[in-house]
Amino acid sequence: MSVSVLSKTRARPWPLATAAAVCLLSFAAFWVAQRLAHVNMLDVMVYRAEGETVRAGGDLYAMRATSANLGMTYPPFAALLFVPLTLVGVPLMRTLTTAGNLLLVITLVQLSLQLVRPSLSRTDLWRTTLWVAAVVVWCEPVWTTLRYGQINLLIAVAVLWDLTRREGSRWAGLGIGLATAVKLTPGLFVVLLLAAGLLLWRRDRAMNQWLRTALTATGVFLATTLAVAIALPADSKRFWTETLFETGRVGFAEETANQSIRGVLARLMHTDDPGMWWAVTAAVLGGAAMVLAVRAAVRGDKAVAVVVCAFTALMISPISWSHHWVWCVPLLILLADRATRAWLVTGAVALAFASFALWWVPHDPGRPELDQNAGQMLLSAIYPLTATALLVGYALTLRTTGRTKDLGQDEGRHPAAKDLGQDEGRHPAAKDLGQDEGRHPAAKDVRRDEARQAVAKE
Repeated sequence: MSVSVLSKTRARPWPLATAAAVCLLSFAAFWVAQRLAHVNMLDVMVYRAEGETVRAGGDLYAMRATSANLGMTYPPFAALLFVPLTLVGVPLMRTLTTAGNLLLVITLVQLSLQLVRPSLSRTDLWRTTLWVAAVVVWCEPVWTTLRYGQINLLIAVAVLWDLTRREGSRWAGLGIGLATAVKLTPGLFVVLLLAAGLLLWRRDRAMNQWLRTALTATGVFLATTLAVAIALPADSKRFWTETLFETGRVGFAEETANQSIRGVLARLMHTDDPGMWWAVTAAVLGGAAMVLAVRAAVRGDKAVAVVVCAFTALMISPISWSHHWVWCVPLLILLADRATRAWLVTGAVALAFASFALWWVPHDPGRPELDQNAGQMLLSAIYPLTATALLVGYALTLRTTGRTKDLGQDEGRHPAAKDLGQDEGRHPAAKDLGQDEGRHPAAKDVRRDEARQAVAKE
């Protein structure tokens, strides 16, 4: 075999079957590792209790479940979705939940690839999906989501399903609307869609996909919430008038698992309630980040807009447990695709989400987070610090790009460009030496000599 043929063979992509086998092997190892870690799948047990409460006609927000005495924190629509969990035994429910979440990992990766690289062929899409899924399943947010049996992957998939629909799809908005009815945080995507859609509408006065998706999502959310209010009036009234504002109901703000700005400030200030400091910081940082997201959307960079919006929602939420950060999957795919020259950035971000560093510090029980030192605070703030650094870096990149455009792509408007290049005809030297030779003294002398020579010949 010649060297050229060998090099071509080595450069050939791995077969799809190989990618599938590696993904299956990784998932099997993941399943075994979770069993060896004796995961309790605590949250799915709470979901099951919520479904049982709905079937029994009980008070959803008075319910307590598991040894941790956990109550319901989602809108009442979520409890209706959890009713099917009560139709099977607990062991089978746990098995189905784990299997379902592993399938959602694959779906999340595939939708993220479609968002970042919509031009991928079907074969390349599936091959890349399986390879990436085999790796990202070991990230801390994904691991912890499966450990507790959480619904974070389902929420992210519902949002990305909407945002990867073809142009003009009438179904776009359904996923975000339902996700917001289950858990309010995805509602920030409606803000992004609406802001970007209105700006684009002002430009051409025509309905666009962003605005259409925003209106559909809003309509689905309102219709779903109204239907649930009719079906569960007492629970709906209690949630929207009381439970929604009880941030302490979810957990202590200073817990290491809380990777929101509020959690960082609570640990920094050694208090369980950072008060107005959190409100002001969240408003400033959240507002600036959403400006970046909307700008990216208007420029047509949907992938950046979606990822920035997702991380903004995570940071400004009162409680964002580490397993909520499954949005690290589309982030890592985006960085790997865009930061080809900055692979150290991609590697550092991947390490942040795969290192489990936030769990290296003292945490429950006993609320030791209130007495963290500086090093422990840095480790327990690893996700919001990473997100903030990326947002600042992106903003600086936009600023640098803007200056480059001013000095490069728009040379015709730069004074030096006019004088030295594009407007040579108006430059004094150009007039004297080239384009206006008839008015240059040397040119006149040459023509006068030529005339005298002609007369002498005659």
